[in-house]
Amino acid sequence: MKPSVRPANPNFSSGPCSKRPGYDLAALRTDTLGRSHRSALGKAVLEEACSRTADLLQLPEGYRVGIVPASDTGAFEMAMWSLLGERPVDVFSWESFGKGWASDITQQLKISELTAYSADYGELPDLSQANPDNDIVFTWNGTTSGVRVPNGDWISEQRSGLTLCDATSAVFAMPLPWGKLDVVTFSWQKVLGGEGAHGILILSPRAVARLESYTPPWPMPKIFRLTKDGKLIEGIFRGATINTPSMLAVSDYLDALNWVEHMGGLKETMARSQRNLGVIEAFVEKHNWIHFLAAEPSHRSNTSVCLTVDLLPPQVREMVSLLESEKVAHDIGAYRDAPPGLRIWCGATVEESDLQKLMPWLEWAWQECAKIR
Repeated sequence: MKPSVRPANPNFSSGPCSKRPGYDLAALRTDTLGRSHRSALGKAVLEEACSRTADLLQLPEGYRVGIVPASDTGAFEMAMWSLLGERPVDVFSWESFGKGWASDITQQLKISELTAYSADYGELPDLSQANPDNDIVFTWNGTTSGVRVPNGDWISEQRSGLTLCDATSAVFAMPLPWGKLDVVTFSWQKVLGGEGAHGILILSPRAVARLESYTPPWPMPKIFRLTKDGKLIEGIFRGATINTPSMLAVSDYLDALNWVEHMGGLKETMARSQRNLGVIEAFVEKHNWIHFLAAEPSHRSNTSVCLTVDLLPPQVREMVSLLESEKVAHDIGAYRDAPPGLRIWCGATVEESDLQKLMPWLEWAWQECAKIR
């Protein structure tokens, strides 16, 4: 029968993601609006966003946090253009964004000493092939495939190369081995439910040493420049952004950080995401028509949960549309390059109770669409 109880919040989009529970625009500070981001007030607020990020993520001593343009994509492109080229590169990809990084390294940076390790949607490549003498480029969580790296055991403690990790849908939801990660990027719009257009760039001391000792052979756009006269532009990591940020988006981000702190910090945001995944795991276990795209349990994302259903592609699209029209689940169709299916965001801003209410609707919608031929 058609369920009678709908999720209180039907927003399960994988980006921009659901705002935090209880979100209210009135809670945002507005004294920075209409002010220069280079004023004492503007710089102080931007520096606060950087320092609080470092504190809540429990970053190691010496790691720097900066706010950069163009979301996670801009942050990761900035890292690749600024750091790669000194030594051979290993790229690991198993979904759309990772494959995009491999393509850019090959076609734009034209690094010839590149080894690409790839896998189909739902699987991981052989991470043990990573060469510790090479730079390593990878996503921690495949947002479009629902496949995550289970741990950092495959990254050598004695590596001489750098690790560049796109972690936009993993930060604040999955434990990251920070000591093994030299560059980490993410965007506010994912696990924190923040606004788009801005990225976070985190650099280890090893990454800073590379920046100050190596100059890439290609022209560097101003928006990507992290050094001046051979030295790191420290201001980027102290509130002096490269370009003008949206101070409203920054206020929104600080509101999200306040929520994380109020909830109990990183430990609780990771636990919330894991509990959310547990709701879907229990449902899949009881129904033989729905399956995780990631067959290996330890590889399953607890943020961008990707599922396949026993329907033909047109029926899958109809199922997504039906749930949308009933206002129980917005934006849960699989990514355009991925196999047809569902993608349900389970990050910390999603309430476990809403996922529990969504599950009967999935079964109802599947039964309705299975009738369509």
